[in-house]
Amino acid sequence: MKSYTPEEYYVLERLAEYKSEYYQGEIFAMSGTTTRHAMVGTNLLGELHASLKGKRCSPINSDQRIKVQATGLRTYPDVSVFCGPKEYDAEDSQRDTATNPTMLFEVLSESTEGYDRGTKSEHYRRIPSLQGYALLSQDKAHIELFERQGDGSWRLTEATGLESSIALSCIDVTLHLADVYAGVEFDEPTSLKVIQPDRV
Repeated sequence: MKSYTPEEYYVLERLAEYKSEYYQGEIFAMSGTTTRHAMVGTNLLGELHASLKGKRCSPINSDQRIKVQATGLRTYPDVSVFCGPKEYDAEDSQRDTATNPTMLFEVLSESTEGYDRGTKSEHYRRIPSLQGYALLSQDKAHIELFERQGDGSWRLTEATGLESSIALSCIDVTLHLADVYAGVEFDEPTSLKVIQPDRV
């Protein structure tokens, strides 16, 4: 199997018709999305943009590539939020790969949920600037929020149901699930449920 340098990956990525992740010399094509996935991501970006407009933090869609400096993973979160000037990967001559997100969001899909919850989350927790990341279901109105605490641990808060909301304290935004999931059709009705915070 051919091993690629980061520079080779960046050249190939700029020419490619689809996005790919890069890790330890290997390039992995990212899976396509569903209509639900796209709607949740679009709604989320819109809510964040409206809430953060004119403030020091700003959201960016899934075209923003991220590098985890500690592990070398290059990937594309569904939504990234940056508070302050961006810092870039020195190996990317085009300065398209940021390294200092404040918060990251992933909309879960059946094919990548295990990866997003496990290995990818472990990579994200190695980003020094990261103060929070959230996992959003596309099959029901459900958000899992992980926020970094002062002692370095991560606190988990979950919200379920279209009547619920969740506070993203690290960027001073409250998301209402009715807005994030507006127009999304689920297979089964979603009921209200808020799970008390815990530490992970």
